[in-house]
Amino acid sequence: MLRFRLEPAKEQEQKLLHTFRLCRKMYNQALEERITSYRQHGVSIHYTDQQNRLPAWKREHPEYKDIHSQVLQNVLQRLDQAFVNFFEKRAGFPSFKDKFCFRSITYSQARPSYFREDGSVFLPKIGRVKMIAHQPFDAASVKIINVKFHDGRWYVNLTYVTEAVAPLREIQNAAGIDLGLLSLIATSDGEFFENPQWLQKSEKSLKRMQRQLSRKKKGSKNREKAKHELQGAHDHVANQRKDHLHKVSRSLMDRYDLICMEDLQVKGMMKNHRLVKSIANASWGKLATYLEYKAKNAGKQLIKVPPHHTSQLCSAGCGTLVKKDLLVRIHQCPTCGLDIDRDVNAAINILQRGLEIVRQAG
Repeated sequence: MLRFRLEPAKEQEQKLLHTFRLCRKMYNQALEERITSYRQHGVSIHYTDQQNRLPAWKREHPEYKDIHSQVLQNVLQRLDQAFVNFFEKRAGFPSFKDKFCFRSITYSQARPSYFREDGSVFLPKIGRVKMIAHQPFDAASVKIINVKFHDGRWYVNLTYVTEAVAPLREIQNAAGIDLGLLSLIATSDGEFFENPQWLQKSEKSLKRMQRQLSRKKKGSKNREKAKHELQGAHDHVANQRKDHLHKVSRSLMDRYDLICMEDLQVKGMMKNHRLVKSIANASWGKLATYLEYKAKNAGKQLIKVPPHHTSQLCSAGCGTLVKKDLLVRIHQCPTCGLDIDRDVNAAINILQRGLEIVRQAG
Protein backbone atom coordinates (compact mmCIF):
# COMPACT_ATOMS: atom_id res chain seq x y z
CA MET A 1 0.00 0.00 0.00
CA LEU A 2 1.20 3.50 -0.83
CA ARG A 3 0.07 6.70 0.88
CA PHE A 4 0.19 10.07 -0.86
CA ARG A 5 -0.97 13.54 0.14
CA LEU A 6 -4.08 14.97 -1.49
CA GLU A 7 -4.75 18.66 -2.09
CA PRO A 8 -8.45 18.94 -2.91
CA ALA A 9 -9.89 22.26 -3.99
CA LYS A 10 -12.26 23.92 -1.54
CA GLU A 11 -15.35 22.71 -3.42
CA GLN A 12 -13.93 19.16 -3.58
CA GLU A 13 -13.18 19.25 0.13
CA GLN A 14 -16.78 20.19 0.86
CA LYS A 15 -17.98 17.29 -1.33
CA LEU A 16 -15.73 14.87 0.55
CA LEU A 17 -16.90 16.08 3.94
CA HIS A 18 -20.51 15.86 2.76
CA THR A 19 -19.83 12.29 1.62
CA PHE A 20 -18.40 11.46 5.05
CA ARG A 21 -21.55 12.78 6.74
CA LEU A 22 -23.89 10.76 4.53
CA CYS A 23 -21.79 7.61 4.88
CA ARG A 24 -21.78 7.96 8.67
CA LYS A 25 -25.55 8.45 8.64
CA MET A 26 -25.99 5.33 6.52
CA TYR A 27 -23.66 3.28 8.76
CA ASN A 28 -25.65 4.26 11.86
CA GLN A 29 -29.01 3.54 10.23
CA ALA A 30 -27.78 0.17 8.92
CA LEU A 31 -26.59 -0.67 12.44
CA GLU A 32 -29.93 0.40 13.90
CA GLU A 33 -31.71 -1.79 11.34
CA ARG A 34 -29.69 -4.84 12.38
CA ILE A 35 -30.30 -4.24 16.08
CA THR A 36 -34.03 -3.61 15.66
CA SER A 37 -34.54 -6.66 13.43
CA TYR A 38 -32.89 -8.96 15.94
CA ARG A 39 -34.60 -7.49 19.02
CA GLN A 40 -38.12 -7.42 17.56
CA HIS A 41 -38.11 -10.46 15.27
CA GLY A 42 -35.04 -12.50 16.25
CA VAL A 43 -33.77 -12.21 12.66
CA SER A 44 -30.16 -11.38 11.87
CA ILE A 45 -29.56 -9.11 8.88
CA HIS A 46 -26.34 -9.60 6.91
CA TYR A 47 -24.33 -7.60 4.40
CA THR A 48 -25.98 -9.17 1.35
CA ASP A 49 -29.45 -8.25 2.63
CA GLN A 50 -28.54 -4.60 3.12
CA GLN A 51 -26.46 -4.38 -0.06
CA ASN A 52 -29.39 -5.64 -2.14
CA ARG A 53 -31.55 -2.83 -0.73
CA LEU A 54 -29.14 -0.07 -1.77
CA PRO A 55 -31.12 0.87 -4.94
CA ALA A 56 -34.29 1.29 -2.87
CA TRP A 57 -32.31 3.27 -0.28
CA LYS A 58 -31.18 5.71 -2.97
CA ARG A 59 -34.75 6.17 -4.18
CA GLU A 60 -35.93 6.90 -0.63
CA HIS A 61 -32.99 9.22 0.06
CA PRO A 62 -32.22 11.19 -3.15
CA GLU A 63 -29.17 12.84 -1.59
CA TYR A 64 -27.34 9.49 -1.83
CA LYS A 65 -27.37 9.67 -5.62
CA ASP A 66 -24.33 11.91 -5.23
CA ILE A 67 -22.40 9.08 -3.53
CA HIS A 68 -20.68 6.43 -5.64
CA SER A 69 -22.12 2.92 -5.24
CA GLN A 70 -18.72 1.41 -4.34
CA VAL A 71 -18.41 3.85 -1.46
CA LEU A 72 -21.84 2.90 -0.09
CA GLN A 73 -21.10 -0.82 -0.45
CA ASN A 74 -17.89 -0.35 1.50
CA VAL A 75 -19.82 1.35 4.32
CA LEU A 76 -21.94 -1.79 4.69
CA GLN A 77 -18.85 -3.99 4.44
CA ARG A 78 -17.27 -2.08 7.33
CA LEU A 79 -20.37 -2.66 9.45
CA ASP A 80 -20.38 -6.34 8.54
CA GLN A 81 -16.70 -6.64 9.48
CA ALA A 82 -17.43 -4.94 12.80
CA PHE A 83 -19.94 -7.70 13.59
CA VAL A 84 -17.46 -10.37 12.49
CA ASN A 85 -14.87 -8.90 14.86
CA PHE A 86 -17.44 -8.88 17.66
CA PHE A 87 -18.53 -12.50 17.19
CA GLU A 88 -14.89 -13.62 16.97
CA LYS A 89 -14.21 -11.71 20.21
CA ARG A 90 -11.69 -9.37 18.62
CA ALA A 91 -13.71 -6.25 19.49
CA GLY A 92 -16.74 -5.03 21.36
CA PHE A 93 -20.26 -4.71 20.00
CA PRO A 94 -20.40 -2.28 17.01
CA SER A 95 -21.12 1.27 18.12
CA PHE A 96 -22.79 4.20 16.45
CA LYS A 97 -20.34 6.61 14.81
CA ASP A 98 -19.98 10.33 15.26
CA LYS A 99 -18.28 12.52 12.67
CA PHE A 100 -14.88 12.02 14.29
CA CYS A 101 -15.09 8.26 13.81
CA PHE A 102 -15.92 8.21 10.11
CA ARG A 103 -13.18 10.01 8.22
CA SER A 104 -12.50 7.87 5.16
CA ILE A 105 -14.18 6.45 2.06
CA THR A 106 -13.12 3.60 -0.21
CA TYR A 107 -13.41 2.91 -3.93
CA SER A 108 -12.95 -0.84 -4.28
CA GLN A 109 -12.53 -1.02 -8.07
CA ALA A 110 -9.91 1.45 -9.22
CA ARG A 111 -9.09 1.91 -12.90
CA PRO A 112 -5.77 2.92 -14.53
CA SER A 113 -7.57 5.85 -16.19
CA TYR A 114 -8.17 7.37 -12.74
CA PHE A 115 -4.49 8.41 -12.63
CA ARG A 116 -2.71 10.94 -14.81
CA GLU A 117 0.93 11.88 -15.24
CA ASP A 118 0.14 15.41 -14.06
CA GLY A 119 -0.11 13.98 -10.53
CA SER A 120 -3.87 13.78 -10.08
CA VAL A 121 -6.37 11.08 -9.22
CA PHE A 122 -10.00 10.90 -10.31
CA LEU A 123 -12.45 10.23 -7.50
CA PRO A 124 -15.92 9.34 -8.86
CA LYS A 125 -18.61 11.85 -7.80
CA ILE A 126 -15.83 14.15 -6.45
CA GLY A 127 -13.70 15.00 -9.47
CA ARG A 128 -10.04 15.01 -10.38
CA VAL A 129 -7.97 15.86 -7.29
CA LYS A 130 -4.33 16.93 -7.07
CA MET A 131 -2.16 14.17 -5.63
CA ILE A 132 1.42 14.58 -4.33
CA ALA A 133 3.00 11.32 -5.52
CA HIS A 134 6.46 11.31 -3.92
CA GLN A 135 7.42 8.03 -5.61
CA PRO A 136 6.51 6.27 -8.87
CA PHE A 137 3.84 3.56 -8.90
CA ASP A 138 2.13 1.31 -11.43
CA ALA A 139 -1.37 2.73 -11.94
CA ALA A 140 -2.51 -0.48 -13.65
CA SER A 141 -1.79 -2.45 -10.45
CA VAL A 142 -3.87 -0.22 -8.15
CA LYS A 143 -7.04 -2.03 -7.11
CA ILE A 144 -8.40 -0.01 -4.18
CA ILE A 145 -8.42 3.74 -3.48
CA ASN A 146 -9.01 4.91 0.09
CA VAL A 147 -9.39 8.63 0.80
CA LYS A 148 -8.76 9.68 4.40
CA PHE A 149 -8.89 12.89 6.40
CA HIS A 150 -6.25 12.52 9.08
CA ASP A 151 -4.82 15.06 11.53
CA GLY A 152 -6.17 17.98 9.50
CA ARG A 153 -4.75 16.70 6.19
CA TRP A 154 -6.03 14.71 3.22
CA TYR A 155 -4.42 11.45 2.12
CA VAL A 156 -5.03 8.78 -0.48
CA ASN A 157 -4.07 5.16 0.24
CA LEU A 158 -3.48 3.05 -2.87
CA THR A 159 -3.73 -0.71 -2.43
CA TYR A 160 -2.14 -2.50 -5.35
CA VAL A 161 -1.54 -6.05 -6.50
CA THR A 162 1.67 -7.07 -8.17
CA GLU A 163 2.47 -10.46 -9.59
CA ALA A 164 6.18 -9.80 -9.64
CA VAL A 165 8.02 -11.13 -6.59
CA ALA A 166 11.73 -10.51 -6.25
CA PRO A 167 13.78 -13.74 -6.56
CA LEU A 168 15.15 -15.04 -3.27
CA ARG A 169 18.69 -14.04 -2.50
CA GLU A 170 21.37 -16.35 -1.23
CA ILE A 171 21.43 -16.25 2.57
CA GLN A 172 24.70 -14.63 3.62
CA ASN A 173 23.55 -12.78 6.72
CA ALA A 174 20.86 -14.10 9.05
CA ALA A 175 19.52 -12.94 12.39
CA GLY A 176 17.00 -13.98 14.99
CA ILE A 177 14.99 -11.28 16.72
CA ASP A 178 13.28 -11.47 20.10
CA LEU A 179 10.35 -9.10 20.60
CA GLY A 180 10.15 -7.44 23.98
CA LEU A 181 8.66 -4.59 25.99
CA LEU A 182 11.73 -3.08 27.67
CA SER A 183 13.61 -3.19 24.36
CA LEU A 184 11.47 -3.49 21.25
CA ILE A 185 13.90 -5.96 19.68
CA ALA A 186 17.00 -7.87 20.70
CA THR A 187 18.93 -9.53 17.87
CA SER A 188 21.04 -12.68 17.90
CA ASP A 189 24.04 -10.39 17.22
CA GLY A 190 23.50 -8.71 20.58
CA GLU A 191 21.99 -5.49 19.23
CA PHE A 192 19.02 -3.80 20.90
CA PHE A 193 16.39 -1.53 19.34
CA GLU A 194 14.70 0.77 21.82
CA ASN A 195 11.01 0.85 22.58
CA PRO A 196 10.23 4.61 22.68
CA GLN A 197 6.87 3.97 24.43
CA TRP A 198 5.20 6.88 22.69
CA LEU A 199 1.83 6.23 24.32
CA GLN A 200 3.23 6.19 27.86
CA LYS A 201 5.10 9.44 27.22
CA SER A 202 1.95 11.15 25.99
CA GLU A 203 -0.45 9.53 28.45
CA LYS A 204 -0.43 12.41 30.93
CA SER A 205 -1.32 15.03 28.32
CA LEU A 206 -3.89 12.70 26.71
CA LYS A 207 -5.64 12.23 30.05
CA ARG A 208 -5.64 15.99 30.62
CA MET A 209 -7.18 16.58 27.17
CA GLN A 210 -9.76 13.87 27.86
CA ARG A 211 -10.76 15.57 31.12
CA GLN A 212 -11.06 18.90 29.34
CA LEU A 213 -13.27 17.29 26.70
CA SER A 214 -15.55 15.71 29.31
CA ARG A 215 -16.19 19.14 30.86
CA LYS A 216 -17.33 20.69 27.57
CA LYS A 217 -21.05 21.03 26.91
CA LYS A 218 -22.36 18.39 24.54
CA GLY A 219 -23.14 19.79 21.09
CA SER A 220 -21.06 22.93 21.63
CA LYS A 221 -18.35 24.19 19.30
CA ASN A 222 -15.85 24.09 22.17
CA ARG A 223 -16.55 20.37 22.65
CA GLU A 224 -16.10 19.77 18.93
CA LYS A 225 -12.81 21.65 18.98
CA ALA A 226 -11.58 19.75 22.05
CA LYS A 227 -12.52 16.42 20.49
CA HIS A 228 -10.66 17.31 17.31
CA GLU A 229 -7.56 18.24 19.33
CA LEU A 230 -7.71 14.96 21.26
CA GLN A 231 -8.04 12.98 18.05
CA GLY A 232 -5.08 14.85 16.61
CA ALA A 233 -2.98 13.97 19.67
CA HIS A 234 -3.83 10.27 19.31
CA ASP A 235 -3.02 10.46 15.59
CA HIS A 236 0.35 12.00 16.42
CA VAL A 237 1.22 9.11 18.73
CA ALA A 238 0.18 6.60 16.05
CA ASN A 239 2.34 8.36 13.46
CA GLN A 240 5.35 8.33 15.80
CA ARG A 241 4.90 4.59 16.35
CA LYS A 242 4.56 3.82 12.63
CA ASP A 243 7.59 5.92 11.75
CA HIS A 244 9.74 4.12 14.31
CA LEU A 245 8.59 0.68 13.18
CA HIS A 246 9.33 1.54 9.56
CA LYS A 247 12.85 2.64 10.48
CA VAL A 248 13.50 -0.50 12.54
CA SER A 249 12.18 -2.85 9.84
CA ARG A 250 14.17 -1.05 7.14
CA SER A 251 17.36 -1.23 9.20
CA LEU A 252 16.94 -4.99 9.67
CA MET A 253 16.11 -5.66 6.02
CA ASP A 254 19.09 -3.66 4.80
CA ARG A 255 21.47 -5.87 6.81
CA TYR A 256 20.04 -9.38 6.74
CA ASP A 257 18.92 -11.81 4.03
CA LEU A 258 17.04 -13.97 6.53
CA ILE A 259 15.21 -12.79 9.63
CA CYS A 260 13.67 -15.23 12.09
CA MET A 261 11.10 -14.17 14.66
CA GLU A 262 8.66 -15.80 17.06
CA ASP A 263 5.18 -16.67 15.86
CA LEU A 264 3.53 -14.93 18.78
CA GLN A 265 -0.23 -15.13 19.38
CA VAL A 266 -0.61 -11.44 20.17
CA LYS A 267 -4.40 -11.72 20.41
CA GLY A 268 -4.13 -14.11 23.34
CA MET A 269 -1.39 -12.09 25.02
CA MET A 270 -3.59 -8.98 24.92
CA LYS A 271 -5.93 -10.64 27.41
CA ASN A 272 -3.35 -9.95 30.13
CA HIS A 273 -4.71 -6.67 31.50
CA ARG A 274 -1.34 -5.81 33.06
CA LEU A 275 0.50 -5.96 29.73
CA VAL A 276 -2.19 -5.05 27.22
CA LYS A 277 -1.22 -1.37 27.00
CA SER A 278 2.50 -2.12 26.62
CA ILE A 279 1.89 -4.82 24.00
CA ALA A 280 -0.43 -2.57 22.01
CA ASN A 281 2.10 0.25 22.14
CA ALA A 282 4.92 -2.03 20.92
CA SER A 283 2.78 -3.07 17.91
CA TRP A 284 4.50 -6.39 17.31
CA GLY A 285 1.93 -7.38 14.71
CA LYS A 286 2.49 -4.21 12.69
CA LEU A 287 6.26 -4.72 12.83
CA ALA A 288 5.84 -8.27 11.50
CA THR A 289 3.69 -6.92 8.65
CA TYR A 290 6.32 -4.34 7.72
CA LEU A 291 9.10 -6.93 7.80
CA GLU A 292 7.06 -9.37 5.71
CA TYR A 293 6.28 -7.09 2.79
CA LYS A 294 9.74 -5.52 2.77
CA ALA A 295 11.32 -8.97 2.70
CA LYS A 296 9.12 -9.99 -0.23
CA ASN A 297 9.98 -6.86 -2.20
CA ALA A 298 13.71 -7.31 -1.56
CA GLY A 299 13.93 -11.05 -2.28
CA LYS A 300 14.70 -11.81 1.35
CA GLN A 301 13.01 -14.13 3.84
CA LEU A 302 11.08 -13.72 7.07
CA ILE A 303 10.48 -16.96 8.96
CA LYS A 304 8.28 -17.32 12.03
CA VAL A 305 9.23 -20.06 14.47
CA PRO A 306 7.46 -21.72 17.43
CA PRO A 307 7.98 -19.50 20.51
CA HIS A 308 8.01 -22.13 23.26
CA HIS A 309 11.03 -22.11 25.62
CA THR A 310 13.06 -19.63 23.53
CA SER A 311 13.89 -17.64 26.69
CA GLN A 312 14.43 -20.68 28.92
CA LEU A 313 16.52 -22.93 26.65
CA CYS A 314 20.27 -22.43 26.76
CA SER A 315 21.45 -21.26 23.33
CA ALA A 316 24.96 -22.76 23.78
CA GLY A 317 23.63 -26.15 22.75
CA CYS A 318 23.78 -27.97 26.08
CA GLY A 319 20.00 -28.41 26.08
CA THR A 320 19.44 -27.07 29.59
CA LEU A 321 16.18 -25.34 30.43
CA VAL A 322 16.85 -22.48 32.85
CA LYS A 323 13.49 -21.35 34.24
CA LYS A 324 13.20 -17.67 35.11
CA ASP A 325 10.47 -15.08 35.46
CA LEU A 326 10.27 -11.78 33.59
CA LEU A 327 12.21 -9.91 36.28
CA VAL A 328 15.35 -12.00 35.64
CA ARG A 329 17.13 -10.34 32.74
CA ILE A 330 20.26 -12.52 32.56
CA HIS A 331 20.46 -16.13 31.35
CA GLN A 332 22.94 -18.07 33.49
CA CYS A 333 23.31 -21.72 32.57
CA PRO A 334 24.38 -24.00 35.47
CA THR A 335 25.49 -26.71 33.01
CA CYS A 336 27.78 -24.95 30.52
CA GLY A 337 28.28 -21.64 32.34
CA LEU A 338 26.82 -19.41 29.61
CA ASP A 339 26.15 -15.91 30.96
CA ILE A 340 24.18 -13.76 28.51
CA ASP A 341 21.26 -11.33 28.28
CA ARG A 342 18.04 -13.34 28.32
CA ASP A 343 16.64 -11.60 25.22
CA VAL A 344 19.82 -12.21 23.22
CA ASN A 345 19.74 -15.84 24.34
CA ALA A 346 16.17 -16.09 23.05
CA ALA A 347 17.11 -14.42 19.75
CA ILE A 348 19.90 -16.97 19.19
CA ASN A 349 17.46 -19.82 19.82
CA ILE A 350 15.00 -18.23 17.38
CA LEU A 351 17.73 -17.98 14.73
CA GLN A 352 18.70 -21.62 15.20
CA ARG A 353 15.09 -22.74 14.78
CA GLY A 354 14.69 -20.61 11.68
CA LEU A 355 17.85 -21.99 10.08
CA GLU A 356 16.60 -25.52 10.79
CA ILE A 357 13.35 -24.73 8.99
CA VAL A 358 15.33 -23.45 5.99
CA ARG A 359 17.49 -26.61 5.94
CA GLN A 360 14.45 -28.87 6.08
CA ALA A 361 12.80 -26.92 3.25
CA GLY A 362 15.92 -27.73 1.32
